[in-house]
Amino acid sequence: MTASLNTRSRGLHSMLLRPAAVLGWGLALLVNGSLAGAATAAPHALTPDTVIPVQGRAAQPPAPRSAGPADAKMMSAVVRVEAQAPRDAPSSATLGRARSGTGVVLDSRTVITIGYLVLESETVDVVTHSGRRIPASLAGYDHQTGFGLVRTAIPLDVAPMELGDSDLAKERSRVLTLGQGESELTELMVLSRKTFSAGWEYLLDSPIFTFPPVNNWSGAALFTEDGKLIGIGSLVVNDAAGDRAGVPGNLYVPTNLLKPILDDLRARGRRSGGAQPWFGMNTEMVRGHLMVTRVQRDGPADRAGIASGDILLAVAGERVADQAEFYRKLFARGPAGTEVTLRFLKAGDVREQPLRSIDRADFMTQPRGI
Repeated sequence: MTASLNTRSRGLHSMLLRPAAVLGWGLALLVNGSLAGAATAAPHALTPDTVIPVQGRAAQPPAPRSAGPADAKMMSAVVRVEAQAPRDAPSSATLGRARSGTGVVLDSRTVITIGYLVLESETVDVVTHSGRRIPASLAGYDHQTGFGLVRTAIPLDVAPMELGDSDLAKERSRVLTLGQGESELTELMVLSRKTFSAGWEYLLDSPIFTFPPVNNWSGAALFTEDGKLIGIGSLVVNDAAGDRAGVPGNLYVPTNLLKPILDDLRARGRRSGGAQPWFGMNTEMVRGHLMVTRVQRDGPADRAGIASGDILLAVAGERVADQAEFYRKLFARGPAGTEVTLRFLKAGDVREQPLRSIDRADFMTQPRGI
């Protein structure tokens, strides 16, 4: 078993390897308000006789598939990404220093992965399907989508993957996933394309939610049946369906979000234009109220005196009903550096708090080169 992204999640792995336990578990793995993935070397394909309970009904998983001509290319293009962050990096407190997950080869020296694996990394290694270890470095990171780009020190002798049209991943369509160290692709069903918001100031309008949940999700590749890359794995969640609650699954970031920024990430390490605003303030819906659950030490929210337990009421005088609405109104006010007034309920008193956002990249420890 490889190292997990966060050592505190290791105790869950033995349970995750059993499909029935995965579905009974139904837990989004959130550590101190931040996401933490896990990676294992064991395959997660379900057996034909596995019965999956969903909302009191028994549903059979997809029938076993025969390997197609594109399988060998998909297998070789999936690599392991190992990263080490400095001890004093802000992300090390929640994601851990040693992180391991999956990446997908885009060209002879470029690997796409999920950004939290390589955020603030001081060392990165790419391990190919054949076991070849190659030193690499973080080449690009996009806070808005969560993508991370890795550049290897020497060319990879691997056929790159073609980006497919992730908008074609409609509900109930069949897709394939593969994580590092796995010997076969797993067939999944697209469960929904609903909006996703998370407490770490993250909003995706149309991610790809799949079922059944798999345990090797961090950076995992999501393919069409003809071998086009349409998503990168980010999370296991406990509410993946759009029409009913309590159905677990996985969230993949669609590759159509990567296409407009890929050239910028390759050339500059980040997207062009103004950066998305960041306050260093985690929130969560609690009994119908948007509550602050954590603030990043020395971040904008912390310096302004915002604390855990404060309840967010409005952005620039406009009330917010939920987390997604908060982010949409906040991001619409302008890029990082824009001042916005937030209304809080703090210790029983309503308080108007001017707050100037920053570019999250300026707060992070800068990654080191090869």
